[in-house]
Amino acid sequence: MIIKTFEINKKKFDKQNFFLIYGENDGQKKEIIENLKKKLNGNIESYDETQILNNPEIFYTKIFNQSFFEKEKIIIINRCSEKLYEVIKNLEEKNVSDIKIILNATVLDKKSKLRNLFEKGDKLIIVPTYKDTSITLMEIAKKFFNNYKIAISQETINLLVSRCSGDRGNLKSELDKILIYMQNKRNISLEEIFKLTNLAENVSINDLVDTSLSKNSPKISEIINESNYKAQDGIIILRTFLQKAKRLLKLYEAQNENESFDNLINNYKPLIFWKDKPIVRKQLENWSKSKIKDLIEDINKTEIFLKKNNSIGLMLAFNFVYEVTERN
Repeated sequence: MIIKTFEINKKKFDKQNFFLIYGENDGQKKEIIENLKKKLNGNIESYDETQILNNPEIFYTKIFNQSFFEKEKIIIINRCSEKLYEVIKNLEEKNVSDIKIILNATVLDKKSKLRNLFEKGDKLIIVPTYKDTSITLMEIAKKFFNNYKIAISQETINLLVSRCSGDRGNLKSELDKILIYMQNKRNISLEEIFKLTNLAENVSINDLVDTSLSKNSPKISEIINESNYKAQDGIIILRTFLQKAKRLLKLYEAQNENESFDNLINNYKPLIFWKDKPIVRKQLENWSKSKIKDLIEDINKTEIFLKKNNSIGLMLAFNFVYEVTERN
């Protein structure tokens, strides 16, 4: 059964257990999956397609082993393709009832067996996504700047939207970066947007900071060497560090005695997106609560020093990245 994105919040899915979200708009797919998770309201398990294809029998066992899966379970399978057809067909024929399965798929052509299975099934839900139009992205951007009372020209919004490749996920990443940059500022210029926003082929500052906090030294060198960072990115790198370090500290402060990291991350508010959960877990494993507090203090000191030495700000930020990555 095909439904449109705006129908997700209007429909009840009491009799449907399988959901296929496919297409080229990763940002919109993320939004749809987040809405489904809230609507279906269950404990969440996430898998990659390769995990299931490599061990399908283990996956089947987990699905049908009620001692392992309690009631109201949501399973999300990411990076799905045509290869998953037989697995889903088998599960659909066995009338799985207590588990909701959400497939996050790439582009599927009209001849796709997986797509046809969902389109023809009354108890199977399929939601296609397409690239966002410039008008849609402009509306999202305008709402963001209005909410934060940031003055910006239409020409500057046009530039921002043009750099997002028709994907609201890319736009959201850029808006998050802009918000970190703004702090006490109340207006932003065309030149600032041009300098702040990454082209599609550049690795984001979020990836750089996440990789550093995960202590992945080889990857850090690769990111820095292959990316085209600008001089003003130094301060954004530090503020992104601060934002992510504060989230780790809040996670520790919310942790109950003997609570697992997985449970802590799954219950954290605001919700941590599925793609980020393994990264955050790795960071928690690498950083104790006391070390995170020390890191936050060091970030603040480094930012003050960077502002006094702005001409070498990017070099100072990179030195800080390497130091954090290698810190014991």
